[in-house]
Amino acid sequence: MNTPYLEIDLAKIFSNTQKLVEMFGARNIKITGITKVALGEPKIANCLVSAGIVSIGESRIANIKRMRQAGVKAAFTLIRTPSMTEIDDVVKYANASLNTELSIIAELSDSAIKQNKIHDVVLMVEMGDLREGILKKDLDETIEKTIQLKGVNLIGLGTNLACFSGVKPSKTNMDQLSLLAETYEKKYHIKFQIISGGNSANFEWLFANDNPGRINNVRLGESIFIGRETLSRNHIEGLHLNAITLVAGVIESKTKPSLPEGEVGQDAFGNTTAFVDKGDMLRTILAIGKQDVHVPGLTPLSDVDIIGSSSDHLILDATRSPLRVGDQVRFNLDYAALLSCMTSPFVTNSFV
Repeated sequence: MNTPYLEIDLAKIFSNTQKLVEMFGARNIKITGITKVALGEPKIANCLVSAGIVSIGESRIANIKRMRQAGVKAAFTLIRTPSMTEIDDVVKYANASLNTELSIIAELSDSAIKQNKIHDVVLMVEMGDLREGILKKDLDETIEKTIQLKGVNLIGLGTNLACFSGVKPSKTNMDQLSLLAETYEKKYHIKFQIISGGNSANFEWLFANDNPGRINNVRLGESIFIGRETLSRNHIEGLHLNAITLVAGVIESKTKPSLPEGEVGQDAFGNTTAFVDKGDMLRTILAIGKQDVHVPGLTPLSDVDIIGSSSDHLILDATRSPLRVGDQVRFNLDYAALLSCMTSPFVTNSFV
């Protein structure tokens, strides 16, 4: 297998998914499995489905199309408000989409009518994190106008927290979402199928409260693939932390000084680095860099230290655990590192 590559253990992903389905299911909450970090890889999507996931969420319609065409048997939700330029594909390939703009919903309606389809819509409510969401004061009008449109079916409300501003899901904001659902169900004589409370950041809220209210859905990605919740990145008991690992190859390994020689200015990325004199060290270079991976998200699985990186070189201090040219080094990844590796065309996948 050519390096660098991601070693993807489908059995561990299956185990993580199955345990999360059981964990949330005990609270009557269903999981939408989020595959955006995996670029909609069909093998991974099928693994989630086999572990009990019936709904898959994706932020890119191209990934939903990829899974559809590969025969993945699931309901697909576009979890980012559709772009005007992709409306027809959203209606064609996605069962539902998360929305915040009436103009977009109207276009979805028109496209669905032309395609002789009904497209499901979940309205996202702004609950303080200041990413996507309809302001609570504008929700009434949005619901009223949405339910008047043919071609779309309003199936629920949702919110997103802890992604942009880091606002925590709490009893207060989750209860507010439940109350909004009940208020507008009563006013418009409708019944929401989905009240989606958030993402992998919802663990602390869920297990600190016996009653989740009307929340009956969460959208999980990081906890499935990384085995952690996303407020403090704590390990979720019983989940694998190493379902996906990165393997990179050594292309140089030489004893060199720890201090550069000559006057130091900015590096290739505009940074000025302060170096510490540690004497001579075994400086080992791997064939991977910033172009391929979010380097701060890497944790070596051998006794080496990451010194730094350029666009296509990762430099290690391998003094304690000597490496030779041709050796391979393994790393655990955080979410940002996994996302960047999956997106890089130079990092391939190897399935276990």
